Amino acid sequence: MSDRTGSLSTKTRILYGFGSVAYGIKDNGFSSFLLFYYNQVIGLRADLVSLAIALALVIDAFVDPLIGRMTDRTRTRLGRRHPWLYASAVPIALSWLLLWNPPQASETVLFFYLLGFAILVRVSLSLNEVPALAMLPELSSGYHDRTNITRYRYLFGWGAGLTIMALNYRIFLTPNDEYSVGLLNRDGYLTYALFGAGAMAFAVLVAASGTHKRIIGAYRRFDIGLETSETFKQMLEALSFKPFLLLLFAGVFAFTNQGIVFALNTYLLPHVWGLDQNGLFLFSLLLFIAAILAFLSVNSISLRFGKAPSACVCTLIAATLGTSPYWLRLVDLFPAPGTPMLIPVLFTILILATASSICVMILTTSLMADVTDVYTHQYGKRSEGVFASGVWFMQKTVGALGILFAGLIISGVQLPKGATPGEVDMAIVDDMALIYASITVVIGLIGAWAFTLFPLSHADHEERLLQAEISTAEK
Repeated sequence: MSDRTGSLSTKTRILYGFGSVAYGIKDNGFSSFLLFYYNQVIGLRADLVSLAIALALVIDAFVDPLIGRMTDRTRTRLGRRHPWLYASAVPIALSWLLLWNPPQASETVLFFYLLGFAILVRVSLSLNEVPALAMLPELSSGYHDRTNITRYRYLFGWGAGLTIMALNYRIFLTPNDEYSVGLLNRDGYLTYALFGAGAMAFAVLVAASGTHKRIIGAYRRFDIGLETSETFKQMLEALSFKPFLLLLFAGVFAFTNQGIVFALNTYLLPHVWGLDQNGLFLFSLLLFIAAILAFLSVNSISLRFGKAPSACVCTLIAATLGTSPYWLRLVDLFPAPGTPMLIPVLFTILILATASSICVMILTTSLMADVTDVYTHQYGKRSEGVFASGVWFMQKTVGALGILFAGLIISGVQLPKGATPGEVDMAIVDDMALIYASITVVIGLIGAWAFTLFPLSHADHEERLLQAEISTAEK
């Protein structure tokens, strides 16, 4: 069956994707370093760090739909989405910079400082990501073309996150006379924050200006003859739309594992596998391969099996491969730390698992645009911003739940603050690995099953487009 789609240049796809650099830096920072920084460097208890981030997420849950609703209702000469994109640049940069510069203070003050700036970072990113995701249905009506467009956002988002991770391990967080362990170098985190703030603001502005003409010119027809979800009741009706709820249900479980992985990798790779600073740097570089593999393969997988079935299978692969080294380690069937085969075998498995996880993220975001179409078809209302806010909130839930689980695991196994790899009781390390693998498998199985419940397919999409063409011709 053909895939009806409008023409979208590669340049526009790239510029649209480039905007996710800000999200990639934020997501990598929250997932990979924020828990470690506030716990091991600043000295705040891991469970309190996790609690602050979880509370920020709860508050954010009420903010994102409001932003989505306001972007749907915005009418200016700059268009509906772009005023928000331009306005988000400065708040993103400032809130990010201040998040990584906490004062010397009591544990209570540090907790509320982290809570406050975690909220500000999330809200600032929402001002950008919600309208950006809401643009996806406007950029293309093609079922598979939306996946093609979305993969650029994930390529740039992951690329930015991995780049700054590599810079952290190689340049920012390096040992010196004051800090013998690079990851404990507090001054390095300040440089990291400054660099990230500048890169985020730059990416947001470039992407906004690069897609502006396309959106307010060729897609003005989307604003003709359709209402938006104006009232709170209508907004809640949109958010309770069954296909949308099923998509969020699947996404939360499938994505949470990625959050757990990144939050715990900073602990697992040094303590379980004995990776030093060079090993962590190499790992961050090689994860680029995972992002490229996902970028190159997701379209073909989706074309062959459909979006939801592909997401189901990729979720299972990610959970199985991602935990297999830890299960095999328990029965002494995996290369031991320090042996020549450890790095190639471990990294190959984790790269494939990560690629599968990225495919799930791309497919889920693409499915959001299809849900928007169905809602508009059934109710005659445009609610791209509201639906985008739900998907964006779900993506942020991943990082928050990942850090929450990770913080509880670290506190539960009683890993000491400032722990040096190789000097920690092996019983603690074994418990950390076992709990991580067990939780990841359970969550992955639930997520894979949830994708089987999703009701929309390529055939449904094509039928709706055909009906719309017939209706337009009759008028």
